[in-house]
Formats: sequence, structure tokens, C-alpha cells
Amino acid sequence: MTIKVADLNGTHLHYADRGRQDGPVLVFSNSLGTDHRIWDDVVASLSGDYRLITYDKRGHGLSGVGDQPYSIDLHARDLLALLDHLQIDQVVICGLSVGGLIAQHIAAIAPGRVRGLILCDTAPKIGDTAGWNARIDAIEKGGMAAIGDAVIARWLSDDYRQTKIAMTALYHTMLVRCPVAGYGGTCGAIRDADLTATTAKLDMPVLCVAGSVDLSTPPDLVRKMAEIIPNAGFALITGVGHLPPVEAPDQLSRLIDSFIRENGLD
Repeated sequence: MTIKVADLNGTHLHYADRGRQDGPVLVFSNSLGTDHRIWDDVVASLSGDYRLITYDKRGHGLSGVGDQPYSIDLHARDLLALLDHLQIDQVVICGLSVGGLIAQHIAAIAPGRVRGLILCDTAPKIGDTAGWNARIDAIEKGGMAAIGDAVIARWLSDDYRQTKIAMTALYHTMLVRCPVAGYGGTCGAIRDADLTATTAKLDMPVLCVAGSVDLSTPPDLVRKMAEIIPNAGFALITGVGHLPPVEAPDQLSRLIDSFIRENGLD
């Protein structure tokens, strides 16, 4: 895979453009503390039918941190700028956790660009101010290693961590190598975001997906989001934590493909 980079909004974004180049475009937006590699198995499953864009949001992976105050709006405008750079008009967005907040916000501010949404393990509002401030304080004092084990326990199911020891270590490394400024800035963006009012007005096909043992965005939180979005669907993946593309890529791929075809987005 060729490394690709675009200079956008005062920083650089690392991205990949794979799959069938004349196919419907599906964009993936990652969770906090991960990079675009979490989607690799999903991309492999869908590459025969779709053009697939994955990217590292600012402050994550190989993308730049930038020097602007972080917000969900800034992250959303980064992704819109990347789509403009690629001369892509309309897309289906699959967003995970904070990536789901980014997807919801893009659908609200630029609805003409979004044909449909898959919102994985996310909500219009995630967590509370005290919790996010405590996490920011922890990494500012002790670096990313200070939260590594606790976050991994929320990301991945007990079964995955006990049986996929090497893979769990890999994702732990991905997390603790995330820049403090990028992780902390994005924590602040999540803390300050409440998209309930705009998400309740979304007017496009939406599928909400939850892992049944997700500790970060529990299934009931995701289900409540589905209930406020007109005609949204809800799917539960059993035995999976906060990262379905890591733990259950085949199931998630089937859900995505079925959603796109059933809504005439292919």
C-alpha cells in the first residue's frame, strides 16, 4: 500500500485510497487513540465492490498534530477537506466512536455530501466533563502509558484480550504511541461535543452498530441514538467490545454491505 499524504487545514493527513476506484465511495473514520489500520480487515472484505478511503485524523497515526484548538468541527472539516482534495463529492461514512461524532457532524453541516451513515459504538454525546478532564490530566502528567492498560480493557473484550495476546499488545502499542497533544486534544473535542439536537434531525439512511460488551459506549447508549434518528437501524454484535472492525471484521463488513445495498447506495 502506497503511503499518501495531503496538506490540509494547517497540517498533513495520512490516508489510503483502496478498492474499486469506480465503485461507491465508503469513508472510514477511526476511534480515539487508533489509526486507520483498524479497518484493514474490513477493507479487504469490501475492496471488490467499493472505493474505500481510510485516514488518520489529526493528532493520530502518521498525520500531523497541527496547532489549532481541537473540536469535532475541526476534525469534520479536515475530512471534508480530504474529500475535496480527492475530488469526491458524495460518500457513505462509517465512523467509530469519535469517528462517529465526526460522521454525525459532517452529515449535519454538509448533508449533501453524505449518502448514508454507519455509526459504530458512538453516540451524539460520549462521556462527561469530569471523566474527560481526568483522562487529559492523567496523560499530561504521566504520558500515554498512564492510561494504556485501562483503555485497552475498555476497547477489547475479555475473550479477545485473553486469546489474542499478541494482537492486544499491538493495539496497546498503537495507543501509547499516539501523541499526547493529539490524544488530549481529541479528548477535549469529545468532552465539548453534544450533537443530540442535530443528530435527531438527520435525514438519510443510518445504521447504528454496537458491540455487546463495549464499556466505552455501551449498547444501550448506541440504541438510544438509533431511537432519536428517524428510521435508523440498530445492530448488535455479540461478544465484541469497542472495536468491532478489530474483533469482528467479517460481521461488520456484512452489516455495512447489506446496509448499503438495502438502501440503494451501491
